[in-house]
Formats: sequence, C-alpha cells, structure tokens
Amino acid sequence: MSEQNPASEQNPAVDGAATRSGPGRLLVAVYAIFALAAGARAGVQIATRFSEAPLAYTLSAVAALIYILATVALALGGRTSRRVAFAALSVELAGVLIVGTLSLADADAFPDATVWSGFGRGYAFIPLVLPVIGLYWLRRTRPAGAGSAPAGTS
Repeated sequence: MSEQNPASEQNPAVDGAATRSGPGRLLVAVYAIFALAAGARAGVQIATRFSEAPLAYTLSAVAALIYILATVALALGGRTSRRVAFAALSVELAGVLIVGTLSLADADAFPDATVWSGFGRGYAFIPLVLPVIGLYWLRRTRPAGAGSAPAGTS
C-alpha cells in the first residue's frame, strides 16, 4: 500500500500537473477544439475574402492565437505556464467583452461575425464562459503557499 501526500489531495497543484488533470483535461481539450475551429475559420476567411471584413477576420485569427497559447499553457501547468495562461485568459475575457459590446453597438464595423461577436453567440456563448472557467480553474489549482494573489501575479 502506497502512502499518499495529503498536501496533494487538498491542492492538486502540488504535483505540477493540476491544470491538466481532472476537469483541467476537459478545459485543455475545449481550448484545443476552439483553437482549431477559430484558426481554421480565420484561415479560410483571410485566404478567400479578407477584403470583405478585415477587422472581423483579423480578430478571429487573434482569438485563435490566444486559444492556442491558453491550450499550451494550461497543458504544461508549470509556474511560468500558469502566468502565461492567466495572461491569455485575461486577454481573452477582455476581448470577448470588448468585441462583444462593439459588435452589438456598431454592427456595421463587423459585417461578418468573429468568434467573439455578440459575446460568442455563434458558439453558444462558450467564448464568454470559457475564460471565466479557466481563470477559476487556475485559482482553484494554484500551488500551496500562493496566498490569495491571482495565479498570474507574484
């Protein structure tokens, strides 16, 4: 019978794999799917009709890059990766809120939808909820001794 470390039972980040274990695996998988979906969509739009909506298509490409960064950072889960994930998720949340608001306030500026248009309405609002869940997961799995500071700060 092997002994288990009680600290790792209370805080899974002790082993360094917390962001990619348990529910974190699902989070990483969803981010990977969104990276693929947003990247493919942006690639096709930019290659075939960029002049129709350059802002929207560029924002979709930026979203894809942020999703890729978040996927990798969450999957790695080390100290630096957690900081990168915190930054990526924060930028993503800000992007969804800003682009979502602007796309509703000035529809003419967005003749075609982005991943973040209408707060992610075209993707069942997952782009709005996903960074909130990701930030919560980073906070929940922060290493022992990290105090109450956010996961991306020291």
